[in-house]
This record gives sequence, structure tokens and C-alpha cells, in this order.
Amino acid sequence: MKKILLFGPNGQVGFELKKTLAPLGHIITAEKQKVDFSIPQTIVKCIREVKPDIIVNAAAYTAVDQAESEKELANAINAIAPGVIAEEAKKIDALLVHYSTDYVFNGSSNTPYIESDLPDPINVYGKSKLSGEKAIEDVSGRHLILRTSWVYGLRGKNFLLTMLKLAKERKQLKIVGDQIGAPTWSRSIASATTQILQAPTLNDNLGLYHLTCSGKTSWHGFAEAIFKCAALTMPPEVIKITTQEYPLPAKRPAYSVLDNTKLKKTFCIEMPSWSQALQQCMNEFM
Repeated sequence: MKKILLFGPNGQVGFELKKTLAPLGHIITAEKQKVDFSIPQTIVKCIREVKPDIIVNAAAYTAVDQAESEKELANAINAIAPGVIAEEAKKIDALLVHYSTDYVFNGSSNTPYIESDLPDPINVYGKSKLSGEKAIEDVSGRHLILRTSWVYGLRGKNFLLTMLKLAKERKQLKIVGDQIGAPTWSRSIASATTQILQAPTLNDNLGLYHLTCSGKTSWHGFAEAIFKCAALTMPPEVIKITTQEYPLPAKRPAYSVLDNTKLKKTFCIEMPSWSQALQQCMNEFM
């Protein structure tokens, strides 16, 4: 039975991975108390003790705005740690699965980004995640880098849970309508990851892939869909505003839709539409 070491088991994606990966082998979870991603030695110690066949890194610094004032910590977790994991994985010929983000792009496109498009992040978070990608690629070990976007689920901090909380507190919400992306349920990510790891042609098709729910919307459109799925008796009024009207410490790409074509062609994985996945997620919440 293969040993699978899972970093970030209590996060949105990691929590779902614990369930979806279970049939593939014996899962060893690296808890935050034992492994500190800002201290590389703890990562090295964990991997050398476990000696896994597969390492799945679902840990990350995801506070986009906070990263602007915590650049060093964001880089330690998102840029340096992945490189350390990749080096240790290569020594034991373990496969590394790592998650990245749509925020590696600057948002100037108006068509979905493909894997060969040139990254150009515009905030500290995006820059740190791109550095993590490069660190893994520079090691040249066996790896999969999966870029996803606008991740949400029924745990942790995310847009879905924030909207449901605010809906109980306010009659009116102002939501940005000029940023376009693909909301992606954490379980959709975990399920697709598991399918990839089961693919007979996996070892011949390692590398970088985009993995998001299909379709696109704005944060405003996402909010409206959430309230519709929640079937609230008195949903708040959702007012569309511009990015300029809601300034934040970190710049966001205006358009960050990712193209899943490579994923579909290589592994025959058809990602659900963002609206379909949201409905499935909300069915569990209700």
C-alpha cells in the first residue's frame, strides 16, 4: 500500500483530500503543530521520517491582503517550503502534488489562461505562489502543479461562508462586479486530484495543469448565486460595485479564468460548472 503524506490536512482542500485520497493508500497527515512551513527543518524531518510514495501539499499562506504586510511569512510558506518539499521528494523519488493559483496572472487577458501563458502576478500572494512553482520546477523531480481559483468550501475562511454570515447581519451588500474568475469548490479540486493520481498515463504526463470549475462569473454574480442556492427567506440586496469603489491592500487581476483543456485532454477529466458545484456544496450545507 502506498504511503501518502498530506500537508495542510485541515484546510479547505486538505480536508476534502483526506476523504478522496483514502482509497489510494495509507494517508499520513502532517499536522500544523508538528510541521511549521516557516521552519524548513520541520518539513525535512517529517518527510524523512515518513518516507512517502506521494506527497500532497495542500498547505499555503492564503491571506491575500495580509500578505502585503507579511511578505516574508508568505514567501516562507508559499515559495521556500515547496522547494524544500520538492528537494526531499526527489531524494526518495516521491511524487509531489502541489496547488497554485490563478493569481499568478495579471488579469489583462480577456480569454481563459492556458498553462503556457506568461505569468505576471500583481500582488505579494501571487508572486509568492509563482516562486513556489518555480522552486518545484527547478528541482526537476516528479511533480504535478495544479493551479486553481476562487476556492471555497464549508470550512475555513472563504467567500461563500462570509456571504452566508453577512446575509444574517445586513440587508444590503456591495460586491465587486468587475473581477471575473471561476469559483471552485474544494471537493471538486480533491476529486479531480484523486482521478489524476489514478490515471494509467500519470507518469508520462507530469507537470503543470489548470484545475478549476468551468465557466466564469464575478464576485457579484457568485454572491447572487450563493443567496439563490441558500433559498433565504429575505436575502440581502446585492449591489454591484467596481474594484475602485472597494479598495484593498492587494491588487486583484480583473480577469483570471483558467483554461482546463489540457487537463481534459490528458486525463479525460471534465470539471463541473461553477454553478453546478456550488449547488452541490450548498445541498450539503442545507
